[in-house]
Amino acid sequence: MTERELIERARNGEDSAIRALYLRHAPRVYATIRRLAGDDSLAEDWAQEAWVRAIRALPTFRGDSQFSTWLHRIAVNSALHGRRARQRHTAREAPLPETVAVGAAGERTLLRLHLERALERLPERMRQVLVLHDVEGYTHEEIGEALGVNPGTSKSQLFKARARMRQLLRAASEPVVQEEAWHT
Repeated sequence: MTERELIERARNGEDSAIRALYLRHAPRVYATIRRLAGDDSLAEDWAQEAWVRAIRALPTFRGDSQFSTWLHRIAVNSALHGRRARQRHTAREAPLPETVAVGAAGERTLLRLHLERALERLPERMRQVLVLHDVEGYTHEEIGEALGVNPGTSKSQLFKARARMRQLLRAASEPVVQEEAWHT
């Protein structure tokens, strides 16, 4: 069967054609990504992501270039995306101090509890955007693509989510005033 026939059958969802394309091109995709990843486990993850993207995008393959060239571009983009996500993640990591004061640990635990409670009180879309942007490091374009919204909507939701979090955390940090007992 020719590659064109395989592609057409794979477009129509034929599992055996998808498998045949995979078997034919997987070694090159993996080798390309492995060179960019520098690590076997990352390369495996990113190659899998590249194949998922390629299969989803198969209906958009017009045949203007060779399938291998088109697939190679998807593989490179997947690896670059994976690398950027990994860099964002590691950039936010900080080394743990050698010693931790007991009081500081208790305060951090309390802060984490306040943060978790405040996050739970956010509307779902605001929470999703806040976590994806501020915790996971996604761009507004990536968030928009993932959630099916415009990047501008993502920015707006993030602004609102941060403002709401400030309100919730401010309220959580205010001292609790106990009412006097009703003893007269």
